[in-house]
Parts: sequence; structure tokens; C-alpha cells
Amino acid sequence: MEIKVKEEDVIKGLKQCYDPEIPANIYDLGLVYKIEINGTEVNIVMTLTSPFCPVTDYLVEDIRGKVMDFSGATKVNIDITFDPPWTKDNMTDEARAELGI
Repeated sequence: MEIKVKEEDVIKGLKQCYDPEIPANIYDLGLVYKIEINGTEVNIVMTLTSPFCPVTDYLVEDIRGKVMDFSGATKVNIDITFDPPWTKDNMTDEARAELGI
């Protein structure tokens, strides 16, 4: 029997991943643009706060591992895009409050 990956579990995993320069999780920062689930495979389209992020590889692996741990996904594909570019307007109210914005 194949496990059905749930979007809320993917989001729980994403909320465990933090931008190392900003003390808020990547989901509430608004870095995640799209989540698609196909069986046990998860496709994520996201951005970074800067195209020159020095920890991109670390962050991608952290996201992949935590999404798999929380959701039961067997494969997580992450597509980084800068169109549209990230702005503070992407942040949730919770992230704004946490950062005092």
C-alpha cells in the first residue's frame, strides 16, 4: 500500500527549515511559491532571499530531509527560482510579528 503524502505534512517539514540569516522558517518567510504532490513525490518551487545565498546547497538538503521525515515522501524535488524575486511582502503575519516588522 502506497503512502499518500499530505500537503499539511509537507508544510510541517518546511516550517522546520530556517534561513540561517533570518530567524524565521522558510514557509512563513514566503520563500515557498508552490507545492505539488504526485503520489509520494513532492515538487517544491521556491526562492531565496538573495540569489547570492551562500548556503543554498545546505538549505536544499535540509528542506529535502525534513519534508521526507515529516511527510513520508520518497522523493523531493526542489526548483529554485528568482521570478518573482522575494520581498518582505511575501511573509506571513506570524513571521512579521516574530521579526518585529
